[in-house]
Amino acid sequence: MKFFFSSSFLLVFTICIIGCVNLVYTAPTKIGNGYSLIAIEESPDGGLIGYLKVKKKNNIYGPDIPNLQLYVKHETDNRLRIHITDADKQRWEVPYNLLPRESPPSLKQTIGKSRKGQFSLLSNQEYSGNELMFSYTSDPFSFSVKRKSNGQTLFNSSSEDSDPYSNLVFKDQYLEISTKLPKDASLYGLGENTQPHGIKIYPNDPYTLYTTDQSSINLNMDLYGSHPMYMDLRNVNGEAYAHAVLLMNSNGMDVFYRGDSLTYKVIGGVLDFYFFSGPTPLAVVDQYTDFIGRPAPMPYWSFGFHQCRWGYHNLSVIEDVIANYKKAKIPLDVIWNDDDHMDGKKDFTLHPINYPGPKLRAFLEKIHAEGMHYIVINDPGIGVNKSYGTYQRGLANDVFIKYEGKPFLAQVWPGAVHFPDFLNPKTVEWWGDEIRRFHELAPIDGLWIDMNEVSNFCNGLCTIPEGRICPNGTGPGWICCLDCKNVTKTKWDDPPYKINASGIQAPIGYKTIATSATHYNGVREYDAHSLYGFSETIATHKGLQAIEGKRPFILTRATFVGSGHYAAHWTGDNKGTWEDLKYSISTVLNFGIFGVPMVGSDICGFYPAAPPLEELCNRWIQVGAFYPFSRDHANYYSPRQELYQWKSVTKSSRNALGMRYKLLPYLYTLSYEAHKTGAPIVRPLFFTFPNIPELYELSTQFLVGSNVMVSPVLEKAKTKVSALFPPGTWYSLFDMTQVIVTKEPHYRSLDAPLHVVNVHLYQNTILPMQRGGMLTKEARMTPFTIIVAFPLGASEGVAKGNLFLDDDELPEMKLGNGKSTYMDFHATTSNGTVKIWSEVQESKYALDKGWYIEKVTVLGLNGIGGAFDILVDGSKVEDTSKLEFETEEHKFIDKLEEGGHKKSMMLDIKGLELPIGKNFAMSWKMGI
Repeated sequence: MKFFFSSSFLLVFTICIIGCVNLVYTAPTKIGNGYSLIAIEESPDGGLIGYLKVKKKNNIYGPDIPNLQLYVKHETDNRLRIHITDADKQRWEVPYNLLPRESPPSLKQTIGKSRKGQFSLLSNQEYSGNELMFSYTSDPFSFSVKRKSNGQTLFNSSSEDSDPYSNLVFKDQYLEISTKLPKDASLYGLGENTQPHGIKIYPNDPYTLYTTDQSSINLNMDLYGSHPMYMDLRNVNGEAYAHAVLLMNSNGMDVFYRGDSLTYKVIGGVLDFYFFSGPTPLAVVDQYTDFIGRPAPMPYWSFGFHQCRWGYHNLSVIEDVIANYKKAKIPLDVIWNDDDHMDGKKDFTLHPINYPGPKLRAFLEKIHAEGMHYIVINDPGIGVNKSYGTYQRGLANDVFIKYEGKPFLAQVWPGAVHFPDFLNPKTVEWWGDEIRRFHELAPIDGLWIDMNEVSNFCNGLCTIPEGRICPNGTGPGWICCLDCKNVTKTKWDDPPYKINASGIQAPIGYKTIATSATHYNGVREYDAHSLYGFSETIATHKGLQAIEGKRPFILTRATFVGSGHYAAHWTGDNKGTWEDLKYSISTVLNFGIFGVPMVGSDICGFYPAAPPLEELCNRWIQVGAFYPFSRDHANYYSPRQELYQWKSVTKSSRNALGMRYKLLPYLYTLSYEAHKTGAPIVRPLFFTFPNIPELYELSTQFLVGSNVMVSPVLEKAKTKVSALFPPGTWYSLFDMTQVIVTKEPHYRSLDAPLHVVNVHLYQNTILPMQRGGMLTKEARMTPFTIIVAFPLGASEGVAKGNLFLDDDELPEMKLGNGKSTYMDFHATTSNGTVKIWSEVQESKYALDKGWYIEKVTVLGLNGIGGAFDILVDGSKVEDTSKLEFETEEHKFIDKLEEGGHKKSMMLDIKGLELPIGKNFAMSWKMGI
């Protein structure tokens, strides 16, 4: 939830009035002459440890740190770490207990007796691992990282006189390092921001990383998350190579991409780089999430449709919304409350009149019995109120962030608030206890943690005013009513280098916690700011899981490296415009790369736009039905936009969400793969087709998994869409007789009437589906259909797929617990024979549930025939009299590139009762 106007508008307005900042942003000139490497040797753990000395000091952005420690290690076959810090004094780093990883050597380690004037340098200036190779130049110090297999330089920190960037700069509050890049490299990541040019990082666009409560309608600005990671995809002689670079640093930073170089300008911490060798995009994300934490397992119901609105004033409104979804026959699994359920907008409370506890509990008992779920919002600000138990217990446990020894005072929705310090172990315990208490009051199914960048309606050091009520209940709730004064007296509030915050070099403490405030153990907000949402997410995950031992569901707005290990994310406060619909695809795809695969945007837009919304909402649900996290959410001031509000949107919703609910077993299996390997649920086309450069900046289509392509309409008044088809056979998922075949990447014009979204299934795929339903609970228990997609008319072909099923309430998503089943599906067509079979692991769970396959659909056959055999667990099924065989000829959407193909068939085999959990095999000879 957020106020209607964008924060950047208010910020620009405020700053222009007080005249405190020059709005013209200019990059500084080169700074300093870098460092010299005067000693380097092997470290006891098999890495390298070196000693750097500044060449020539200057005071631009503060004095240089004179001595630096370099540490390099190949931590795995495909991950290289390069860590640079002050050699004499401990510096701030992302806490190792928050994001577990190896610690670098102690600063006290002797390096070649260099402190006594005797220096050691390795004779070999290369340090090679399995996939990556580190090399260095001593004076001025620079390093490069190369790929061993082809010698390509992935990172090169040297600076020539003609380069627009400096050699290594390392000051207390300003770190700078750059890399040269080939101009044909395609870069992705460096978020969170809304990228108007699409998914690729665009030269000379600003990339500022600093968690900020700023609406996603603001383009090219620092938004809710900080992900200092990019993936670099290069095409070398027709073959793709991908790698990733992570700078593990939580301080504010600007990243400048010029097309042939990339420069980091960071206002604190250390330079802690991790390089992931790939070489495929999927391998990159696998290696990255192996390091930062695998994506969290999600409950099955979370893949259903969600409905929310800020402004569901009482429980009867919620009940009415559910009833209208049922009446309209639109699937709905989860109903949400923004802060309307709260008493005075205070966390962990219920409004005594609008959401009284007994009535809410009776309501939850009813919807839980039906299979629905309920989630509420929680903001981190704890209202300052002597009669408020959560606040009193927080004070007693000393859990709040401090300013000069006292809890820092801010203002959010309840009025005056303090912010919990989630870096403090006592806070984590207190937070978990508050979640437990609230769950007893209202047995919620998950938590939505918002405003956790952190957002503050005020600036600076504030006090509660005397003699007037704040807020007084009139006017917008986001206007600061505390008595406040600016805090600029320390270098932490007013650092020498101004990151391009909010696109205007806004003060880094603007509308958040004063950056000179302190956390547990004296940690400064200046350093830990962008970790706040991440640390709250971890505490919330721990608290929810402790209640009943179930798999938690958390939706967080603020994210950092590793947030996907605990939570889902939505893209924040967007607007009901065609541009926002289009931008949502790039942001969702980026978060898959960041290791946060459970992600979506507010369907139909959070902020209201000029009506009419109807056509846009038709098209948005056609996209949103294929977001991993699919939720309609609207602002307090928006017109009602539930999907049943328009007959046309109702029709589109039944169509698109109907397909989503049929695809639930596929989506859930993809979530299992994400949890095991990091593979994004929704991904760019180049993940499956990395060797096709035309796909590298395609941001208007996307894949669900490896082989289901969504090509939506993203423009007003369009009934056709131009879709790019990679080479191969593509079958329409809504009418599998329709097929497109192409030998080269080509755009095709597809019919897309108002209620139609084009979704295609790629060849070589086996896709598990079910019948669907109005709830995931009922859809999940329907019989299965297996779709086998061969290349059209191929005499030789293979296809494969898989299926994961488990008890989705278990915290772990894995095999071996007696509550899960995994199946691999295989199919071949060869020498006139079609074979389809399965291989089952852990069969008991699926057999106990009674799941079975009722139909197999085979696409692309060049004929059908007889001699049909089925085996189940090795035994032949003798009675096949109930089976029905239906064929239909494939239809071509347009002319093929070269002549035509002979007739090809779709075959439906109905009447099957193949148990999920038993190995089956079927085969037959093809005739003409």
